[in-house]
Amino acid sequence: MENFSIYKYMKLGIVHFKAYPQATTGEGPIVETLRKIVEDDFWTAVEVGWMKDPKVRHEARKLLETSHMEICYANQPRMFTLKLNINDLDPTERKKAMSAMKNGVDEAFQLGAACMRVFSGKHPGAEKKEEAKKILIDSLKEICRYTNELGPMGIYMKVFDYDIDKRFLIGHFQDAADVAAEVNRDFSNFGVLADLSHFPLLRETPEEAIPLVKRFPMHFHIGSCAFRDRKHPGYGDLQPRFGMPGGEIDTPQVRDYFRLLLDLKLLNPDKRPVLSAEVRPLLLEETSEAIIANTKRVIKEAWATV
Repeated sequence: MENFSIYKYMKLGIVHFKAYPQATTGEGPIVETLRKIVEDDFWTAVEVGWMKDPKVRHEARKLLETSHMEICYANQPRMFTLKLNINDLDPTERKKAMSAMKNGVDEAFQLGAACMRVFSGKHPGAEKKEEAKKILIDSLKEICRYTNELGPMGIYMKVFDYDIDKRFLIGHFQDAADVAAEVNRDFSNFGVLADLSHFPLLRETPEEAIPLVKRFPMHFHIGSCAFRDRKHPGYGDLQPRFGMPGGEIDTPQVRDYFRLLLDLKLLNPDKRPVLSAEVRPLLLEETSEAIIANTKRVIKEAWATV
């Protein structure tokens, strides 16, 4: 295919706080590790998270301004660390969660982000699922409203597993489509983030699931998981390296994902989405640098064989 550079079809990113998990809690060597990503021109996008110290945020903002990268802000580190849930059935707990996520919105703008990741909270069980979905829709609309008052920002709801690890409300892609339809009706900048590593956990395939949500704005993640053996060191939603024995995702699955997204015209030169790698060192012998290099090789080989 003529001019088939990967960069023509996507903004190729990496999730900073996964590649360098010492930055997950909003503290640690955030700027030092972020600089390693900024200085690597393989990546044209980066996803950053919670930065507790205003001085660190300022320094990170200045670094990101030099990067010529698409900046995405992920609310996961803040919300997961604090165990908050925007579809909590308890109004008091839900208010805490909404306050925290709005703080994340503020931080996203401070860091110069163009897009932001949101998500549901814990699944309350089948009997209260529909009630929780309605609460989630209201919460997401409130977040969108708050965000839009501050400026332009793409808002993407990430789909997690519902019964293995995160056990979140969203959940099945049909549920994601139901929620996105209601929120997108009022906020056209609201869309869905589909993570390749979560499809095995959901027992859904990308071919089945993505057509359900492709009418909304979309961003993408690639990564791996393990779920067949509870004793596996990467069991659940831990983003092990590509090709780990017992893992679900390696180069062929990434290649097929690229092919599907191209066929659905979700990767296209006219409106390039962010597609980020979400990988982390899990084992004692693994380093961030080795895992990042592994990921870059998988991406190169997968794209070369599309």
